[in-house]
Amino acid sequence: MKRIGLAAAALLLTAAALRAHDFRIEPSTFHPEHGQTVAVGLRVGQDFVSDPVPRTVMFIDRFFVRQGRRQSDIDGVDGSDPAGFFTADGSVPAIIAYESKPSKVELAPAKFEAYLRQYGLESIIALRAQRGERNAKGREIFSRCAKAILSGTRPSIAVTQPVGLRYEIVPSSDPTSSAVPFRGRVVYERTPLAGALVTAVFRDDPSLRLVARSDRDGSFSLPLPRNGVWLIKSVRMIDAPKASNAEWESLWASLTFDRR
Repeated sequence: MKRIGLAAAALLLTAAALRAHDFRIEPSTFHPEHGQTVAVGLRVGQDFVSDPVPRTVMFIDRFFVRQGRRQSDIDGVDGSDPAGFFTADGSVPAIIAYESKPSKVELAPAKFEAYLRQYGLESIIALRAQRGERNAKGREIFSRCAKAILSGTRPSIAVTQPVGLRYEIVPSSDPTSSAVPFRGRVVYERTPLAGALVTAVFRDDPSLRLVARSDRDGSFSLPLPRNGVWLIKSVRMIDAPKASNAEWESLWASLTFDRR
C-alpha cells in the first residue's frame, strides 16, 4: 500500500509538471528521406528549453503517424526516450499525433488565475467570479493534443485535414513548403472554435512570439517572419465531467514543423 501511495504521489507530481509547461513532439528530423527511421521524442518545457518525457503507456490515449492514406501506431518501449519510432515514406508529409489520457492537478487560487490569464482564458476567470469561485483552488484535469508535420518531397492536402484529436491546430496549407503567412483553424471535437488564443514561438529565438485569436470560423493567421522550427499552441478549457472530481478540463494543442 505504501508503494502504491508513493506511485500515486509521483504521478500527481508528474502531471502537475506536465501541465505547467508547453508540450511538443520533437522528431529526430523534420525532413526524412524515404525509408529513414525517425525517432519521435516527447518534450515538456518552456521556450524550447525542455526535458524528455519518456513513453508512458498508462498516459497514452493515441500515438500514431499518418502518411498519405496510411496510418499506423508509433511503437516503442515503455519508459524509454525517444518515445517511439516509425519508417518514413519521404514522398509525402508525415503527420505525427499524440493524445494523452486526462491527468489531474490542483492549483492555489492566485496561481490558477495567473495561468488562465497567460493562456488567454479570461472567460474562465469571469465564469469563476460569476460562480463565486475566484478564491477557490483550481481543480483541473488536462490532456495533451500534440502534432508535428514532417516534410515530404511534395506537399499534400492531407496536412489540411483534422486527424481526430479532441483539440487541434489544422494548417490551411502545407507549412513545411510555403513561405506565406501561416493560416490555420482551431478545431475542437471536429468543430471550428471561435475566440481561441493561438501563440507561435520560434525555436531559434523564443522571444519572437506572435499571437492571434481565431475568428467565428475558427480561422487565424500568423505572419511567421523567419524560416525554421515553429511551435504553434493553444489551450481550450471547459467544465469537467462530474465523475472527474474536478471543476475544469483543459486541452492543450500544439503543432511543430520546420518551415524552410
